[in-house]
Amino acid sequence: MSEEIDQDARNQNTGRRVLDWLLTIAAAIALALFIRVFVGEAYVVPTGSMLNTIQLDDRVWGDKLSYKFRTPTQGEVVLFDNPAGDGYTLVKRVIATEGQTIDFVDGRVVIDGEVLDEPYTEGRESAPLGEHMAGIDPISYPYTVPQGSLWVMGDNRTNSRDSRYFGAIPVSDVTAKAVFTFWPLSDLRWL
Repeated sequence: MSEEIDQDARNQNTGRRVLDWLLTIAAAIALALFIRVFVGEAYVVPTGSMLNTIQLDDRVWGDKLSYKFRTPTQGEVVLFDNPAGDGYTLVKRVIATEGQTIDFVDGRVVIDGEVLDEPYTEGRESAPLGEHMAGIDPISYPYTVPQGSLWVMGDNRTNSRDSRYFGAIPVSDVTAKAVFTFWPLSDLRWL
């Protein structure tokens, strides 16, 4: 009888350990999903439009909490769904916010009559694009950013399809604030 009790106790302990492991794994999965949906997420940069600030195929950490409490500001690097609807998440810099007027003069970006200081472009010219996304009217400059929208551009001005191509984006389309690149380690940096 004592052997039967010992065997039952061992079976109960094994069952508890298995249940503890299953609950721990379920809690870890739930926490990871919570973080990914509400806190932050890793993104792969699909283009070279942010060179040399961010390299093609770099991994960027996107903070999803910041913009729950405030709107993006000029100069911040943001992540948003490609307006072309191809499923890619794009990364661009906020150049102008609602109500600001953007223009291009002598290869420079002008916001509300002031030339924008942009060391991150490494001297590349900024000019309107000759092409536009299908379904939108060509943009004429000077252009005033509509309410609830942002004008975004890649740092690699000569090779970036950005607001010059698809127009201003709604603030509500921004999914995260790009905080830092973390992979490959050679590109590790704050943005």
